[in-house]
Amino acid sequence: MNTLSHIRGIIFDYGGTIDTDSRHWAEVLWSQYLAHRVPVSREAFREAYVHGERTLARTPLVQPHHNFHDVLTIKVRLQMEYLVAGGLLTGDTSAIERYVTLVSDSCYDYVLRTLETTRPVVARLAEKYRLVLVSNFYGNIETILQDFGLHTYFSHIVESSVVGVRKPDPAIYRLGVEAMGYDAAHILVVGDSYSKDIVPAKQVGCCAAWLRGEGWGDEVVDESLPDLTITSLAHLPAHLLIPFGYYEEKRIKH
Repeated sequence: MNTLSHIRGIIFDYGGTIDTDSRHWAEVLWSQYLAHRVPVSREAFREAYVHGERTLARTPLVQPHHNFHDVLTIKVRLQMEYLVAGGLLTGDTSAIERYVTLVSDSCYDYVLRTLETTRPVVARLAEKYRLVLVSNFYGNIETILQDFGLHTYFSHIVESSVVGVRKPDPAIYRLGVEAMGYDAAHILVVGDSYSKDIVPAKQVGCCAAWLRGEGWGDEVVDESLPDLTITSLAHLPAHLLIPFGYYEEKRIKH
């Protein structure tokens, strides 16, 4: 087993890492399109997904007070509007809004279920390490963290829309290292994206744990680049030499 006993701080990605535990958000959304029988092809959905992400990157539709359910509703509505405008999805306004509600609600429930696994891991690591969050997000990540009971675990948040730099630019991870206050060699970056998390993390001198899961596309990767590859956040503590029951025993002793 690879161990990272020299690590003093951990930089977490958020989307695809904490909220879906390695599953790309396009796959999560597509699975709910299928579950609710939205009559579009995977190729059409892919176009709509890319359109929605690009729109949100350049237009401030998401506001700081929006929680994650709000974000999902905005995202899915953008996708549906694109599909309807392109003749790729048909139906009256009420039918389209029903799809928006069904997909948004089920994706939100998916995150709540996933957090039952990932939140305890973050909480456990926060007892031993300083944690910093580095995320490409829309200016409302603090609202998201509060919504999901995660905000107390991070000493600093570096959010792309606030600092003006986005992954995969390594500059955003340099800001994370500065916020952490440790030498980069003693910091572990944990993220689900090889190109947006692992590559820039290594470029700034950090160690990197790749949360490899269900991706979206055919990304070319060098599997020797990450210091650690895992398939669930639940596997991470063991590689940091945190024994099972460590914190429960610590509380009893104190």
